[in-house]
Amino acid sequence: MKHVEAARRLKTVEGHIAGIRRMLEEDAYCIDVIRQIQAVQGALNKTSKIILEEHLHSCVITAVQGDDPAERERVLQEIMDVYGASRKV
Repeated sequence: MKHVEAARRLKTVEGHIAGIRRMLEEDAYCIDVIRQIQAVQGALNKTSKIILEEHLHSCVITAVQGDDPAERERVLQEIMDVYGASRKV
């Protein structure tokens, strides 16, 4: 189950964020802090990808193969909305 892998990754991210907070409290070199933030962003992106893949292989396939055209359109619009929101960040 991919949710287990995503949850494990988020626990790792939590640890990294706590480390970044400590770095700031200890007045660490700014570039080192930025590198750690970038690492967290990468880990979050990977986690998002895992969850999206799971969604595509379950919910989206079910909707696309189903008989309800409105449901097909809804799940496709969700994907477009999520993709559009990620482009704004």
